[in-house]
Amino acid sequence: MTIDEAQRTVDHWIQTVGVRYFSELTNMAILTEELGELSRHMARIYGDQSYRKAEDEKNAREMMADEMADVLWVLICLANQTGTDLTKALQKNFEKKNIRDADRHLNNKKL
Repeated sequence: MTIDEAQRTVDHWIQTVGVRYFSELTNMAILTEELGELSRHMARIYGDQSYRKAEDEKNAREMMADEMADVLWVLICLANQTGTDLTKALQKNFEKKNIRDADRHLNNKKL
């Protein structure tokens, strides 16, 4: 699925199943919530925290992937609501990074 297809698919779902988009501010709050849920899994999979339940540890990567998809979903909703073409925005972002960071990371002794 391309980014454009994802934007159209989410919009179709919202219009047919979801009734309407939540307000932009509500979706921003939901995005923050979803990022927190993703962070929780990252802290347990890659950090020093652990899951309380063995079942959660067993399904950790699947749950993390689901939270990543939730983040992407809400970000796509916000893009649709604000008239942002994420494909064009990402292409422009690559152009910016290619100019700004052309030598930056190569010259970073920490990397």
